[in-house]
Amino acid sequence: MKIDKIIKKRLRIRNKLINFNTNNRLRLTVNRSSKNISAQIIDDIKDKTLVAASSLEKDIRKINKTKKSDLSLFVGETLAKRANEKNITKVYFDRGCYKYHGRVKLLADALRKNGLEF
Repeated sequence: MKIDKIIKKRLRIRNKLINFNTNNRLRLTVNRSSKNISAQIIDDIKDKTLVAASSLEKDIRKINKTKKSDLSLFVGETLAKRANEKNITKVYFDRGCYKYHGRVKLLADALRKNGLEF
């Protein structure tokens, strides 16, 4: 069976992050579709999701943002606030198979502005 290029790329990036993780940092993953964006902070040692935010949540849906870039900024702010409540400050940024450009970059910038370091 052949594995898609996207899956190979995603696994290659994730394995580098996991192998490089000597400080037991948490991993922040980003999932993006054509209309929505979501992000979550994962503890790889315990295999648990600690904090998550998505543009599909009711609170975020109520805010009528016309641009997808505005949604990604708001999701980044929401995730950073939730992470600060749980005293999470340092994470590794796992962009998956997506380029660090556009909505993914806006999400990362919003997270940095609100106190996360990566």
